[in-house]
Amino acid sequence: MCAAPAPEPAPSPVDALVSVERRGDGLAVVTLSNGKVNALSTEVLRQLHAAAVDLTDDPPGAVVVTGSDRVFAAGADISEFGGPDEARAIGGLFRTALDAVADIPRATIAAISGVALGGGCELALACDFRVASNRARLGQPEILLGIIPGGGGTQRLTRLVGPARAKDLVLTGRQVPAAEALAIGLVDELVEPDQVLARALERAAELAAGAVAAQALAKRAIDRGLDITLGGGLDLEQQLFVEVFATDDAALGVQSFLEHGPGKATFTGH
Repeated sequence: MCAAPAPEPAPSPVDALVSVERRGDGLAVVTLSNGKVNALSTEVLRQLHAAAVDLTDDPPGAVVVTGSDRVFAAGADISEFGGPDEARAIGGLFRTALDAVADIPRATIAAISGVALGGGCELALACDFRVASNRARLGQPEILLGIIPGGGGTQRLTRLVGPARAKDLVLTGRQVPAAEALAIGLVDELVEPDQVLARALERAAELAAGAVAAQALAKRAIDRGLDITLGGGLDLEQQLFVEVFATDDAALGVQSFLEHGPGKATFTGH
C-alpha cells in the first residue's frame, strides 16, 4: 500500500469504481476506474472485495484485472491517511480485498498498462500472473512517505522475487522499469502498450480452455503450501490429489488420454 499523487475527487459511492464484465467467452474482466490515478480508496477496496467474492462464488474460466491505459493503480488514497486508527482500518481493507482476489479459484492475470505502485503493485502481486506494457513501472514507494507497505508488499513481493530484491525495492522505494521487472520475475511478460489487455485476455483464454477445476485445486496447493512446512504442503497436495479425482474433468481427461493420447481432452470445468 502506498500513496498516490493527489487523486481527482472520487466519484460518489453509488458509482461503480470497480466493474466486472463477464464475457461470452467465459472470461471475466475486472476494471478499476477511479480517476486519473486509480487510487485505491476505501470505497474502491470495498468494491474490489465484493467483485472478488462474486467471482469466487460463481467463478468464470479465468479473470483479468486491469486499470486504465496509463495507470493500473497508483496506490492508496493519501487523503484518507491519518494516525494508527486510520492505518488499522485501511490496512484491514487492503488485507480483506487483496486476499479475496488471491483466493479466486481460477487463474488471475493482472494486465498492467503504465504504473502499478504501492497498493497497485500489491494488487498485481495478488494475481497469479502479470502481463505488462514495456513502458510500465512498478514499485513499493511507501518508504518515501516514512511508512511501509500495508497491502502485502513485504510478503507477496518477497515470495515472488526473493528477500534481497524485495528489500531493495521496499527500502529504497524506487520504481522498477519494465525490463528490470521482467528480469527479476516481478512480471511474466512484456508487450507493446496497446497489446497489454489483448495479450492478458489471450493468456486467460488459454487457461480457461483447460481443466479449471483441477487448476483451482493446484492453485490452492501452491498458495497454501507456501505458508506451511514442506511436510504440511505435501500432505495438502495428497489431500487435493485425491479430491481432484472426484471431478468430471479428471474422468474425462484420463479416458481421453487412454483413447486418444495426451492433450486431446475437452474439459467441462466440473
